[in-house]
Amino acid sequence: MTLNLSHPNLKVRPIGHNDMAFLLDTYASTRAQEMERVPHWTDLMKREFVTSQFNAQHEYYQKNYVGGDFWVIENDGKNIGRLYLHENFQDKGMRIIDITIAPSFRNRGWGASILKDLMDRAARLGRPLSIHVETFNPAKNLYTRLGFKTVSETNGVYHLMEWTHTT
Repeated sequence: MTLNLSHPNLKVRPIGHNDMAFLLDTYASTRAQEMERVPHWTDLMKREFVTSQFNAQHEYYQKNYVGGDFWVIENDGKNIGRLYLHENFQDKGMRIIDITIAPSFRNRGWGASILKDLMDRAARLGRPLSIHVETFNPAKNLYTRLGFKTVSETNGVYHLMEWTHTT
């Protein structure tokens, strides 16, 4: 699948082997607050834990989202995040498997711009757009502002949010 983004400086490209260090660092940024809650762990212990979790997640995504697209998000050729998307997940709709903007590039409107592009694509295809979000993830507020609704919850932690085009 090809995804053209409306923001003139943003594009996505398929992940490659040379992107793994960047993807690990991007993933690690999502676990940084959690790692602060284990002050008795050394930096090496934290890095090894996060690396093992990243590897497990990466392997899970590759095995369970066959047919999905796994992209690095770039701004003017510089890696700024990751977007993993399955355009026809379980023949039910589009699923954002993961979207993460690296911390130094957040709060610039790029994530919202990408989400709006995905919403436009979902509307054109006549499909709902969904994403799993942890309760404490600050991006949950963005999804809500954009019109995503919580449709289910798992263990009180993971919310399946869905956006559906209304005419």
